[in-house]
Amino acid sequence: MDIVKIHDKEFVPYMKNDEIQELIKALALKVHEDYKDEIPVFIGVLNGVIMFFSDFLRHYPGQCEIAFIQMSSYVGGLQSTGIVYKKMDLTKEVEGRHIILMEDIVDTGNTIESLFEYFKNTQRPKSLKVASLLLKPDVYQKEFKIDYVAKEIPNKFVLGYGLDYDELGRNLPDLYQLSEGRINH
Repeated sequence: MDIVKIHDKEFVPYMKNDEIQELIKALALKVHEDYKDEIPVFIGVLNGVIMFFSDFLRHYPGQCEIAFIQMSSYVGGLQSTGIVYKKMDLTKEVEGRHIILMEDIVDTGNTIESLFEYFKNTQRPKSLKVASLLLKPDVYQKEFKIDYVAKEIPNKFVLGYGLDYDELGRNLPDLYQLSEGRINH
């Protein structure tokens, strides 16, 4: 893994794909243990979740259904705007179903909070839980629990494995972290 330059920023290696896969496999088995007698609906929150979502499904040994929704609180930068808006409607009817919202990363929790409100007020699921590849506990500000977390990370900007910086870098198979030095912020 080498340093990666995206737009005007440099990113240093953070986590190799092999380690990511081990974390996802363990998470998928943990979720399956809780839902082995059910057929949950995994809802991917686009766009960043795409690689995590597909790899999670490969490791999930039980029956399941999938759907997608798109939310955003980033507008081309390194930090959330704090304002969350729905960019794409839910792709499946899920009323009365066990739902697991699949997120690539949870930082402030604003997106998850908006999703919880949306699902509870419009979809009326049987149950609603969250599974996230990454969680930044230092900046997470909400009361509700993130039910399944593959890895907690420090409050540093990460890129790759579905996560982007101003729409670039999602296709990198490994995770990179914003470099602390040698660049102008």
